[in-house]
Amino acid sequence: MSNLLPLPPPPHHQQPPETPPWETPSSKWFTPRSTPWRTPRSNHQTPTQTQTQVVVSVAPRSPVIPKFKGIDGGGGVEVRKETVILRQPRRTNPWIWCGAGLCLVFSLVLIFFGIATLIVFLAIRPRTPVFDIPNANLNTIYFDSPVFFNGDLSLLANFTNPNKKIDVRFEYLDIELFFYNRLIATQGVQPFSQRRGETRLEAVHLISSLVYLPANHAVELKRQVQNNKINYEIRGTFKVRADLGMIHYSYWLHGRCQVQMTGPPTGVLVSRNCSTKK
Repeated sequence: MSNLLPLPPPPHHQQPPETPPWETPSSKWFTPRSTPWRTPRSNHQTPTQTQTQVVVSVAPRSPVIPKFKGIDGGGGVEVRKETVILRQPRRTNPWIWCGAGLCLVFSLVLIFFGIATLIVFLAIRPRTPVFDIPNANLNTIYFDSPVFFNGDLSLLANFTNPNKKIDVRFEYLDIELFFYNRLIATQGVQPFSQRRGETRLEAVHLISSLVYLPANHAVELKRQVQNNKINYEIRGTFKVRADLGMIHYSYWLHGRCQVQMTGPPTGVLVSRNCSTKK
């Protein structure tokens, strides 16, 4: 037993490292997919690596909705790219601002003059002059033929300015004589001025010379002369200018008078109905 040689000590074997220092073909080919230190390779980019391009649009469309695919389907994200363009609002044309400013100024001026006119009207209360015929004489009516007649009428025209703070001036005066809407005589009057509250009488002479009347009008006029009641209409057209200090304005005035006369040669005014309107 003692002649036996002692056994050599067991060799110290080095334990292999937990992870190989380099990749071996076996590690590439046979490493399971669930190995904690290896992930499946994919050619698709992950959502965090995907870059989407966004362009601004006028009318925003529906937001981009990415579609995700599972790992078994190859992985990755499919993104729909849409262009959305947002344009900056256009600046208002300076001419438009200028026009708006002029309209504002015009409106303010119009309102101011409207208020001023209302105040003046309420304070002064302007009234139109009055045209009247207080007296008239029918001198002649005779016929040269069945449809042509001659006449002579003289009247007194009364013009009254009823305003207490306004002076007026009659710049144009024309007085006409009608029989059943047929013009048979006309006469103009010289312009004149009237102070506030003043009355003026003007003598007017209306002469008809060979005036044509339709047969029915001529028959009616002869009948009225026989009945001693002749109906005439006297129309006056006047252009009046009103003066209020530095303010002047003009308007047209129309006077109407329905008169009834007795027969010539001493025809007098029996009744009258006068009105004056602008």
